[in-house]
Amino acid sequence: MKATTSARTHVRFVVLAVAAATLVVAPIASGQRIGRRGTGGRYAFVNGLKMYYEVRGPQRGTPIVFLHGAFSNIESDFGKILPTIAKTKQVIALEQQGHGRTADIDRPLTYEQMADDVAELLRQLRVTKADFVGYSMGGGVAMYVAVRHPELVRKLVFAGGASYDPDGFYPELLEGEKKMTPDAFAGTPWLKTYMRIAPNKGDWPKLVEKIKVLDLNWHGLSEDQVRSIKVPTMLIVGDADVVRPEHVVKMFRLLGGGVAGDLVGLPRARLAVLPGTTHVTLITRTSWLLSIIPEFLDAPVPSGK
Repeated sequence: MKATTSARTHVRFVVLAVAAATLVVAPIASGQRIGRRGTGGRYAFVNGLKMYYEVRGPQRGTPIVFLHGAFSNIESDFGKILPTIAKTKQVIALEQQGHGRTADIDRPLTYEQMADDVAELLRQLRVTKADFVGYSMGGGVAMYVAVRHPELVRKLVFAGGASYDPDGFYPELLEGEKKMTPDAFAGTPWLKTYMRIAPNKGDWPKLVEKIKVLDLNWHGLSEDQVRSIKVPTMLIVGDADVVRPEHVVKMFRLLGGGVAGDLVGLPRARLAVLPGTTHVTLITRTSWLLSIIPEFLDAPVPSGK
């Protein structure tokens, strides 16, 4: 049964927004080589998971790892920016457990596990340092990679719903997610794409339930854990995103931002607020994203705090 228009709108702002939000683009570092040759889609066995991933672009410099949002996949979130970035940069894009072409397995979805899966994939590819660009849930995964596997991260971009604690979200969104059902996605592009590329199309209800459990039981990162992230980090949010602006600013300060740059130099953290932008529409701001993400990843590490 098809969802009503209001239900689909609810899904847009609760599911892809909250679900994912609860919670690259520079020359592989000198001497690094992608262990499995060739480009395009392939699979790796990672912690019991048959994970789909793609490698694109010239094999030089620091690779960029792209991490998609909840219920999504590589093409849906990054299809408009990857072709441009891959002209000059090496990119590795992957699809998490139960998403896209990666089949689900019998284990819950957690940020810790997804971060460990990413780290293991990079180990198999012989990548020892990378830049990370994550959208929504993918940004949360990137944060957990930086906390659990700091040696892998050179720079980090968290785009859309940037947060480290569930208190950062508008409460009504989390309340709405408690009522989320698989049928609410009828007619949405996320379900249509899932039915086109997922290996086990009947697993959609399981994915919806696992995302609900992930979001509604997420306790976040501590302030000390956020402070422990010392790499340059850029937070990108819409001015009508799913997180409260004051929470994002607090996160920005914990990451080293919020200083008078003319007096002490630029900090290692950056904050970009896109005007007239919601959580869902943020990833469609192609020209803005292509103007700020590559520049941030290519820039020298600031000398300030």
